[in-house]
Amino acid sequence: MTGEDQWRAAVEADSEGAEGQLELGAELMGQRRFAEALECFRRAHDLGAHGFLVDFGLGSALLDTGQDAAAIVELERAAALQPRDAGVRQNLAKAQYRLGLVDQAVADFRAALAVNDDALHRSALATVIPGAPSATHADVLAARRAFAENDLPSPRFRFPPERSPGPLRVGYLSSFFESANWMKPVWGLVNAHDRTGFAVHLLSDATEEECAAAGYRPDPRDAFVAIRGLDNERAAERIAAAELDLLVDLNGYSAVGRLPVVAFRPARAVAAWFNHFATSGMTTYDCLIGDSVVVHADEETYFTERIERVSGTYLTFDVAYAVPPVEPAPARRNGHVTFGCFASQYKLTPQVVRAWAAILDGAPEAELLVKNRTMQAECNRVSLLQRFAEHGVDPARITLEPGAPHYDYLAAYSRVDVAVDPFPYNGGTTTSEALWQGVPVLCFDGDRWAARQGASLLRAAGLDEFVAHDEADYIARGVQLGRGFADERMTMRARLAASSMMDTAAFARELESIYRRVAGLSHVLGSDADPDGPATR
Repeated sequence: MTGEDQWRAAVEADSEGAEGQLELGAELMGQRRFAEALECFRRAHDLGAHGFLVDFGLGSALLDTGQDAAAIVELERAAALQPRDAGVRQNLAKAQYRLGLVDQAVADFRAALAVNDDALHRSALATVIPGAPSATHADVLAARRAFAENDLPSPRFRFPPERSPGPLRVGYLSSFFESANWMKPVWGLVNAHDRTGFAVHLLSDATEEECAAAGYRPDPRDAFVAIRGLDNERAAERIAAAELDLLVDLNGYSAVGRLPVVAFRPARAVAAWFNHFATSGMTTYDCLIGDSVVVHADEETYFTERIERVSGTYLTFDVAYAVPPVEPAPARRNGHVTFGCFASQYKLTPQVVRAWAAILDGAPEAELLVKNRTMQAECNRVSLLQRFAEHGVDPARITLEPGAPHYDYLAAYSRVDVAVDPFPYNGGTTTSEALWQGVPVLCFDGDRWAARQGASLLRAAGLDEFVAHDEADYIARGVQLGRGFADERMTMRARLAASSMMDTAAFARELESIYRRVAGLSHVLGSDADPDGPATR
């Protein structure tokens, strides 16, 4: 009899007992049957169970069913009862982060780490800290360096000092190749590569068919290296067997579980690009590729990587999937401006809510549409509306919607006049998508890489008038736009297509030049490499 069977039998024998419900709920949580577990914890509570176990169980099950605001209530109760329980602090921080309460999440991840000094809490803190409004460059570097030094392996592969003749062998490592909308900068580059000078390898957790469906144009000269289902060590061995001159990591901390592959250093040289917007804290990367907007010269001391810059934006892209047509501005039919943001909820910090509330206050006819998957849960919608209400915004002026299938999600931009970029963690994909749907994006030049992605894209698109100097200017320009503006959305796609933001061929040539330089300057054996590790020839 399984543990679940035992506890179900106990529950049936004592239908009035709360203990059996608690134990069955815990068993179901372990099986990732979160909705069923939540019902068990609720029944236990209704049967009179009180205290840490029921609060922690309810909070954890609510978290795992996407009801983050309700989860915070229960987990705060549990934390009050056992403030030094690392599991409670970890789950509370997750719920806070999902709702955009990133500074609070950082504090609770640190509290969990103070109790249990382990990789789980260090990796969580390192992942979220670049988006914390109060975090400094030094804070980000310290958190990521601590994770890299304590929890990632040392380099273990060696390569001959002289590379074989022929095209430079470059490999792209990603766990997200199948995501067409997210990967459009990547496929824009890969499809534009000069195959006479570069031998392209795709190091993929997706299948080759999934890559093609997402925008990759297969080339018979390319090599596909499947690593789906392989643990990190085996994946690194398979990549090392390709004898790459340069490995380009596209994952960063969005796939923190794959960072050990990079740390093993399974190529002559290693670069970071695309999904990196802060230092990795690792010494494995020979360079981190950005542009002059996102990384200022005086900030380089806070990076463990050498910074390489392209001219224009580092996020050029092609759109190779079906999208809705651009629709006329909704203000023409509504008689008022509608602001919108479709970025993930974890980017909507209290500072963002305050700024948007100030814009709405200064443009009293304007409205706001927020659309993201976190808005699926009613408690999360109520929580966000309450945050706006604290700044005096009438909830009737705000529309909150859950995510949707991607085509329908893009079609919702037909209801938005101006997109407002969150900070300090800007949109990247959402910014490019809003622009392609004809919607200008208001942003400002922030205090870190993550807070300058919008400025990087908009300046490359020739839309400098939508890049504010700072938060105060962002609010002032928002108020002005909310009172009416010249609509150019029907010509936006032509404007973008003619700009450097979508010149993927020129970007590819520039990046190829960087690749040659990085591969040539790479050290052969990292100082931390295992001298007895396998030599790849």
